[in-house]
Order: sequence, then C-alpha cells, then structure tokens
Amino acid sequence: MEAPPSRFMFLLFLLTCELAPEVAAEVEKSSDGPGAAREPTWLADVPAAMEFIAATEVAVIGFFEDLEIPAVSTLHSMVQKFPGVSFGISTDSEVLTHYNITGNTICLFRLVDNEQLNLEDEDIAGIDATKLSNFIEINSLHMVTEYNPVTAVGLFNSVIQIHLLLIMNKASPEYEENMQRYQKAAKLFQGKILFILVDSGMKENGKAISFFKLKESQLPALAIYRTVDDEWDTLPTVEVSVEHVQNFCDGFLRGKLLVSVRLQVKQVVFFLYPFYFLLKKNPLGSESGDGQMLINGYQVQLDRRNV
Repeated sequence: MEAPPSRFMFLLFLLTCELAPEVAAEVEKSSDGPGAAREPTWLADVPAAMEFIAATEVAVIGFFEDLEIPAVSTLHSMVQKFPGVSFGISTDSEVLTHYNITGNTICLFRLVDNEQLNLEDEDIAGIDATKLSNFIEINSLHMVTEYNPVTAVGLFNSVIQIHLLLIMNKASPEYEENMQRYQKAAKLFQGKILFILVDSGMKENGKAISFFKLKESQLPALAIYRTVDDEWDTLPTVEVSVEHVQNFCDGFLRGKLLVSVRLQVKQVVFFLYPFYFLLKKNPLGSESGDGQMLINGYQVQLDRRNV
C-alpha cells in the first residue's frame, strides 16, 4: 500500500538541499586508519547471532548458503567503509531458519525501531559495492541519527512516525554534554520516536531550520514532527536536559502543542515545485524509467498537477 503524499512533504522539503561537501566526503571515505583491518564476525550459532545483534545499534549480516558468490566479497568491502556498523557472516542452517532466511540474503538489523531489512537472492545476485553501500547508508539509523539527505530517506522509511530533531551547532562548546543528555533521553522513547541531530552550523541544513520557523537566535532548539499528518511543534532556545526533552516529547504524544500549527500541504508542495513527488522504494539505486529521477537511491515519479 502506498504511503500518502503528505508523509513525504517534510522529507521532500529537506531533499531540495544539496548534499554538503563535508557530508559527501564522509559518505565516500573509508576507515583506512592505523591498526588491523576489520573483518566480519563469524556467527556459528543462534545464540552468537542474537548476542551480536543485541550488542550494536546497527548490524549487517550476510546469511549465505554459498560463500563463493560475489556478494560475499562485496560485503567484506563494506566493513572498513562503515566503522559505526557491525558486520557478521553466518552459514549455519539453524541461524538462517531462526531469521526466516531461505536463500543468500544480506540483512540490516536496527535497534532503534527493531527492524530487519532484507536484500534477498534476486537483490544480491548482481549487487556491487555502490548498491550495497547505498542500502547501508540509507538505512543505518541509530539511537540518535545525524540528518543529511542520505539518512533522511531511511528516517522517513521507518515504521516510527514521530521524529524529534535537536537543532544545534556541533561546533558549540556545549555540544558534547548536550549530546550525552540527548542520547539518554532517546533511550526513553525507543520504538516511539526517532531522535535526530541537525547541525545548524552547516549552511545546507538551513531549510530544516526555516521549515520550523526558527531563527539562529532561537538555537539550540527542539522540533518534533509526525509524518502521518504533518503535525509539528517546537521548543526554541532550549536547555538540552533529559527532563526537558522528556517533557516536550510526552506533551506532544498527549496532543499538547506549544505551537499550534498544521502544515498546509499544498503550500509546501508549491514551494518545492509545481508537481508532486511520488517516492517508490528502490534502496539499491537502480536506474529509473521515463518520467522518473533518482534521489538517494529512491525512484521519484514526477507527477504534474495543479496545486
């Protein structure tokens, strides 16, 4: 069933921003620092696999019946590129059965929303490093995920429909302490709210700030957004404490708004372009057909309408 266009309005608003050079470089670079090269962890049985997944926020596991297929070496090539992701491999039949695997499959497991995302036989038959990298980049959501146009797609593809944004400058002297408190608060709402960091020091994130009618003088700020109906609220010039974050989230969940605003979808769409974008999930980034374009591995159908 297709999600309603309103679910994607805020995402599309943000996707009009280009990927910042700093973010693009971070996405491309591999972790080739000193020390021994990382390798995927061998998962010999079900308890080992369960412990491995539970110990990390994002895990990528190759469940293989045949270790000679090209996807195995492609998975190995990802380990150095994503230091924040844990990689494993298993060929054990009981492990495959436990995770409902029926063929060669690469799975991404997320703690934040308890998701298991599968690339199955037909997906990985011709997979290359670029396509697998796209899949991991888009879907690697953490307890606190830093916003960029790549992670935006994964955030809006999550089953969790409420997103909390901490908008602040990462160069701020208070950044580290604020992030520690924000991380603690995120654990209180695991499975209910996705916690996101937006670096206000990056010019490319300016649209995220203006979308919530915030000014630089009002930062750091919290902004909360519900994808299903575009309801949102803000708490400007906030002291980032576990208590303040918890009270703000609890109030929104109860329907208490500090800013009584419901977005006008037509206005947002008109601001973007004189057509709707209809997103069709295509996490491997394959080529699109006529009348379509790709945004971070997603097919986007251009559907002109009067708005």
